[in-house]
This record gives sequence, C-alpha cells and structure tokens, in this order.
Amino acid sequence: MKAIMLQGTASDVGKSVLCTAFCRYFHEEGFRVAPFKSQNMALNSYVTSDGGEIGRAQGVQAEACGIEANVDMNPILLKPKGDLVSEVIVHGRHFADVAAGSYRGPLLGQLLTAASESLKRLSRKYEVLVIEGAGSPAEINLKDRDIANMRIAQMADAPVLLVADIDRGGVFASIVGTLELLEPEERARVKGLIINKFRGSKALLEPGIKWLENRTGIPVLGILPYVEIDVDPEDSMSLGALALKGNKQGADLDVAVIRLPRISNFTDFLPLMDQDDLAVRYVKSVDELGNPDVIILPGTKNSMEDLAWLKVTGLVGEILRLKERGSSVVGICGGYQMLGRKLTDPEGVESSQTEQDGLGLLAMETRFVPGKQTVRAVGRPLASWGGSELVEGYEIHLGRTILAAGTSPLFRLADGRLDGAVSGEGEVWGSYLHGLFDNPSFLRHWINHLRLKKGLPKKEESGRNRREIREAVYASLAGWIREHIDMQKVKEIMKLESADS
Repeated sequence: MKAIMLQGTASDVGKSVLCTAFCRYFHEEGFRVAPFKSQNMALNSYVTSDGGEIGRAQGVQAEACGIEANVDMNPILLKPKGDLVSEVIVHGRHFADVAAGSYRGPLLGQLLTAASESLKRLSRKYEVLVIEGAGSPAEINLKDRDIANMRIAQMADAPVLLVADIDRGGVFASIVGTLELLEPEERARVKGLIINKFRGSKALLEPGIKWLENRTGIPVLGILPYVEIDVDPEDSMSLGALALKGNKQGADLDVAVIRLPRISNFTDFLPLMDQDDLAVRYVKSVDELGNPDVIILPGTKNSMEDLAWLKVTGLVGEILRLKERGSSVVGICGGYQMLGRKLTDPEGVESSQTEQDGLGLLAMETRFVPGKQTVRAVGRPLASWGGSELVEGYEIHLGRTILAAGTSPLFRLADGRLDGAVSGEGEVWGSYLHGLFDNPSFLRHWINHLRLKKGLPKKEESGRNRREIREAVYASLAGWIREHIDMQKVKEIMKLESADS
C-alpha cells in the first residue's frame, strides 16, 4: 500500500476537494484507491450501507474512487452539539459526548488506536490511500492532541503535500510559517507544495515561486486556478458560497431555508439549487425571510436548542403567519421534529431542555431517546403530489416521532415503517429522510405541485440526478489536477509504479 497525505496551512484551503480529485485520478489510473481521514469535524455526515456514520467528505471521496464507503475511511467523527461539546462517533457509532477540555489522556489514546486499526484494515485492501489532514499541522495549542495530521502521516509512512490558499492572501507567509513551526522530522515529510485558488497571470507569480522553493527546499508541484467546483460541502463554512449560487434573480418560486445555528446535512438542498425555476435563500432573521413560496426547516444537531433560537428570533411567529398567508412549510429531520406539537427530552439525550412546544403545524410529538437511528432507507410516497416512484434517502436522528390519530404519513418504507407526516394538500410536510431531493421524480413532482398552487404551468422532469452531476464533477476534478499538478512527480514521491506493472 502506498499513501499520499494532503495537509493544509489552514482550514478551508481546499484539502477535501483536492483529495476528491486525487481519489478520482488514481481510480482512473487503474489503482484500487480509498480515502482516509482519521478525524473529521463536520455536521454534514454520510451513512454507510451498514448504518455507520462518517464525514460526508469521505463518503464523496469514496464515490470518486468508485467504491462503497465504510467507517474505516473516517474512524473518528466529531459533531458539535453545543458550546464546547461534541458528539464523538467512533467507527460509525456514538461513542461519547465530550467537552473540549477533556479531549486528551486515555480518551486520546483510545481514538488513536481506533485510527490505527482502520488504517491497517484499509492498507490490506487497497493499493493507494489518499489521506486528508484537518485544519493545520502547526496549531501549537493543539499539537499535543492532534491525531489528524503528522501523527497519521508517520503512522501511514506517507509523504505530505502542503496545500495553501492564495485567494485569502499571505500565501508565502502561511507556507513558510507552517513549515517553521513543524518539528524537523515532521518538516522532512513535506515533499511538495500546492498553491490553490489562484487568479491571474502565473508569470507574475514566478519570482515568488522561485523564492519559495529556494527558501524551503521543497518544490511547488502545482498552481491550481480558482474554479467553482460543485462538490458536496462538509461544513457551514461553505454556506456563504451556496447562498450566492442559489439566489437566482427572476426564478418562478422563492425557497427560504432557515439557517439554524446548528444546521446539519444542508447538502439536502443542493438539488434545489440546480433547478432553474427555484431561487434558494439561506435566512436567519425575520427581516431576511420576506414572503417566500416555501419555508424549509433543515436538519440540526440540536433540535431543542435551535427551536428555542427560532422562538427568540421571532421566526416561529413569522413562519406561522406566512403559512396562514399561503407559504408552504417543510421540515427535514430536526426541522421535521420542530413542526410537531411537542418535543420532549426527559433523559437529557440531546439537550438540557426537557420539553418544548413545537410549531404545531403537524399533529405529532417527538421524544428523544438513547440510540441514534442511522440507516439508509427506500420508500414510496403516499401523497399523490409526490409521484409514484421509489425514493432513496438516509436517516440520522435521535428522536422518535409518534403521529396523532388521523395524521397522514408521507412515505411507506421498504422495511414496513412509515415516515414523515403531511397536512392537507401538502401545504405542510416533513420527513426524517435526508437526500429526498436527490430523487429527480419526487423533486419535480413536488415543484410542480408548488407551481400549480401558484398558478404556474408544470415543467418537465429535471434531467440528471445529483449522482450523475457528481460523476461529471469527479471527472472534471481529475482533469483539473492532471493539467495543473505534476502528477508524475507525485507518483515518484509516493514510489508508486503503474497499476499494471
């Protein structure tokens, strides 16, 4: 097994996207390749086929490798659930809720062991590992408990490529500063530099590149031009760019997604942004809400706390007022729970709040109980406006929801369970299923239902689904690094021979 590790001078320099590109490149070159990130912190997660929960980035990277994701690809997932407290998920299952200050000692040893076990299993199965670091390897205050960067590079005996973002400025200082803060043995692992998000003429950059290579003794292997890349994001740092993409002027229908403080799995709404007749906005105040055709309450890591925030901001009252004036209201996962009459958490599973009234738009109640539901699901719509084709999705939630007598469920799942709820002619509905809008038939039936409600004609069903769009993106990413990174040099650094040799 050969490995390459991409670390960054900071968060959000493009490591996840580049790792996805490397995964597809090695897949196209004929290698059995897999992604690995020992520890990820993200609220956008992914459910494996056996019900394990990992970071969404590793699920996407596995797809780029042409393989099924498994929990070894991201053995430790941190999901922030409150101030300085995160849920720790190990090998796809809930392990503990941990305060930031206690993330050391015996716990750190257990997590490092989990990462080592996963790395060994992957190394026995695959020829190439593309390993992603987290944040920066030079965070001095965190180095004693960093199990995502240089410790992992040493464990995998992987050469490191250091990625820097020139678009944010100070690229030379960030690279040199990072290298200066590394221990000599760590610095020796850095075999190449990649400058990402470059705009302008490379000729103007050449003097700086020569200085950098002379100063560090490390070659710059690539200067990647700034491109808009439609890869599923893994954290809320991407929401700003998504907001710009979705807010189309002159669209037929206006969709407002409430930007909850602990919003999770907002990748649910990427397919909405692909629709020409939808404008999708993220809003977090009454003033921003306006008069949308649809209001969506998204998933959240903490339904009780975010419901309390909705009330404090006045958004609950405004949502109820707009619903009475004709806006449709939709809830996904935690947002679905909020649409009910009551949420209870007597055991403090999710929050210190034991009970709250919901919006009361659906006749149901949710109780939080130990034991997270993480499963992929297939079902058929029960509402006529949802079409008749099967839908696929996945569940990630703690609450158990009970519908009142006479309340209509939204889906009948293949395992016999009922999911979701709908009122009237679909003016309010909710579901536990993430990924619903990835189903083109369901999405277009629902949009046409909204169009008819507004007096607009139906439109034909959309073309490609999100999987097809992602496949095209992966191919584009592989071409992007082939053109702008010396991949032959990368393979030499890895001591990697051709796949058929």
